Amino acid sequence: MTAYERPPTAQEAVLAELRRAIAGGRLRPGQQVLQDALAEQLGVSRVPLREALKILEGEGAVVYQPRRGYFVAELSLADLEEVYRIRDLLETEAVRVAVPRLGRADLAALEAHAQECARAGAAADLEAMTEANRRLHFDLIEASRMPRLARLARILWDATDVYRTVYYSEGLNRARVDDEHAAIVEAARAGDAERCAELLRAHREHAVQALRALLA
Repeated sequence: MTAYERPPTAQEAVLAELRRAIAGGRLRPGQQVLQDALAEQLGVSRVPLREALKILEGEGAVVYQPRRGYFVAELSLADLEEVYRIRDLLETEAVRVAVPRLGRADLAALEAHAQECARAGAAADLEAMTEANRRLHFDLIEASRMPRLARLARILWDATDVYRTVYYSEGLNRARVDDEHAAIVEAARAGDAERCAELLRAHREHAVQALRALLA
């Protein structure tokens, strides 16, 4: 930990763990979040747990039912398509700005994340694959040096991590992701921002097409 980093608060730690549980399928769509058992499991009081659940409710990851409690949100194709349409607008602009700014260290990090994602996919470690995939994409987004755009993109990603887990559950999809990541990194290395943006758009569209069939 550097001098500028601080340890996460209880709420932040619980929020991160809930995100991982939903994205990794340990908390599945439609499943009730048993607050007492979860608070005991995480070693926290119900206060930071409730605060984390309210954040997730605002993102659409969980829903609150009066007198029943919180439930993991059901998957929704309409929700997915809306989020990916907004992502396309934001991330295309970010990549066009970011690619010309990438240095050697940035490109090496992108390559490392792509390889890490491929290794996790080969091992069918969906949680690790999801995290490595996120690091690759956000290294590109954040290289645009547009923090407001990055924050909006992060909200959209947080709301749809569970869909990526569903997508990655198919071996053919994991193999396709590996190939697409390699092409995206190569376009970034060549400094071709438009090509990189086109590849990322196709990358998102392939995911939506596959999920449309899976959710149907």
